[in-house]
Amino acid sequence: MEQLTIIIILSYLIGSIPTSIIYSKYFRGIDIRKHGSGNAGGTNVFRVLGWKPGAGVILFDGLKGYIAVAIIARLYYDPILPGGTMMIEEFTLVQIIAGVSAILGHIWTVFAGFKGGKGIATAAGMMVGIAPVEFVVSLAVFTTVFLLSRFVSLGSISAAVAFPLTLVFRWNVFQVEIQDYSILVYFSIGIAALLIYTHRSNIKRLIKGTENKLSSLSLMSSKQKEEAKENISQ
Repeated sequence: MEQLTIIIILSYLIGSIPTSIIYSKYFRGIDIRKHGSGNAGGTNVFRVLGWKPGAGVILFDGLKGYIAVAIIARLYYDPILPGGTMMIEEFTLVQIIAGVSAILGHIWTVFAGFKGGKGIATAAGMMVGIAPVEFVVSLAVFTTVFLLSRFVSLGSISAAVAFPLTLVFRWNVFQVEIQDYSILVYFSIGIAALLIYTHRSNIKRLIKGTENKLSSLSLMSSKQKEEAKENISQ
């Protein structure tokens, strides 16, 4: 099972790349963890530094998940690598293991004291590689909820829940044949639970009515903004 070990390690490491920290530090001269919500994720970059840097960070974080399931997972069947007998026949399961490793790397990155982002973008990239139809539905749910509420966290949670529901609906109502359906359903429920867990502080703020709306945020103080501008101009 050496192939699987290699896949887990490589996927975790690529997931651990702290995109937001690297961008904010080397291109803007600030530590994103000391601004805004303090989270090392794309949404915080979006809020603090603007939509272009935020979109770039989110896209790269998503790419980490996609690479794990679309490229790294295929090493499991690479005859060049050591490994002995293949014990997992379902490629979807291998992809899930790789994708989860990348998500865990993003949430608990080894390159930043095991404190990273919340894993939504990396999970989204993973889902694109495994179940594109369900991803599109989840993306539509996220977009709708966000546009109506202006809460990124609520949109993310709604999208996470929508994924397994879409699987169940397509399989049972439309009778669509889905490869490794049972594995995907149980996995998607687990990943939704994980993402809800990483958003537990957001859920508390939503209940209390103190969650920040993306459209009306000004999370950096005047002093912080001036320092950031000075760092950027140097």
